Amino acid sequence: MCFEISPGRVGGDIAKDDARRVQMARRVTAARLRYCGLESLVDDATLIVSELVTNSIQHSGGTQITFLLTVDGGFLRISVHDEMPGRPVVCNTDDDAERGRGLFLVQCLTAAHGGTWGTSNDGATTWCNLALPGVRP
Repeated sequence: MCFEISPGRVGGDIAKDDARRVQMARRVTAARLRYCGLESLVDDATLIVSELVTNSIQHSGGTQITFLLTVDGGFLRISVHDEMPGRPVVCNTDDDAERGRGLFLVQCLTAAHGGTWGTSNDGATTWCNLALPGVRP
């Protein structure tokens, strides 16, 4: 799925239209996983999608995001491409910080599902793999 985002919003809150796009990506993820019989991954996968898409909207400075879900080799792969190079990093935030934990959540959820996460060589695509239930990686 490919969709446009508001240009020039680096950091801070996201536009209402972009927030609706995050919600749409979550709904598409949930529907697709249910269709594929992967209900047990819905909660964690939709949270991961929400964090990756929001991170791309907030930090890329681009105008378009491509979001992809694939199942292959015993893994669900979630990838978000935002057209802009630059590697996202997991932040260490203060306990009272209101933001900055998105990639930490992605890292924790991915590890809990026996998977990995990372970025493409140019940093424009962030991805994670979640082991499918009942499949040994």
